[in-house]
Amino acid sequence: MLKALRWTLPLVVLIVIGVLLYPYLRNAARYAELMREPMPQELPVPVKGVGRNQLVDTWGGARSEGRKHEGIDIFAKTGTPILSSTRGIVTRIGWNRLGGETVTVLGPGGNYHYYAHLSKYAADIRVGDWVEAGAVLGYVGNTGNARTTPPHLHYGIYDFKWKAMNPYPYLK
Repeated sequence: MLKALRWTLPLVVLIVIGVLLYPYLRNAARYAELMREPMPQELPVPVKGVGRNQLVDTWGGARSEGRKHEGIDIFAKTGTPILSSTRGIVTRIGWNRLGGETVTVLGPGGNYHYYAHLSKYAADIRVGDWVEAGAVLGYVGNTGNARTTPPHLHYGIYDFKWKAMNPYPYLK
C-alpha cells in the first residue's frame, strides 16, 4: 500500500497542477510573444458604439474607503457589448467585491486590461482563451460596488506588477 502511494500521490499532484495550468500553457508561445511586444500607444474604446469624444477622464477621482479611481468609467446602456481593447490571453473571469463581474486580459507588454461591472459575460469566453482586439468579452452593467450607479464599464490597465496606469490617454 505504501509503495503504491509513493508514486500515486506525486502523479496525482502533477495531474492536478497540469489541469490548473492548462489554460495558460496552451498559449505559452503567445504568452512569450505578448511579453516581448510593447504595449500599443493607441487602443480602441472598449465599449461598442462609444467614441473618444464621449469619454471623460475619471482617473484618480476619490472613491469609497479612501481609494483613488484606477481606471476610466465608460457609460453606456446595460447590455452594450464590451470589446477587448487589445489582443491577448484571458487570465481571469469572475466576481469581486468592487468590480462585480469582471474579465481580465493579459495584453502586449505584459499589461493587464481589466473590465469591471459587467452585466454578463460573452457565452464563449473562458480563462486561457486567446482573444483578438474587438472580441466581445461581456456586456455593460453595474455589478459590484456600481449597483447604485448608471450602467458603465470600468476599464483599467495594470502593469505586470499590478500598478495602475491611466487608460484615458491611450483610448483613441
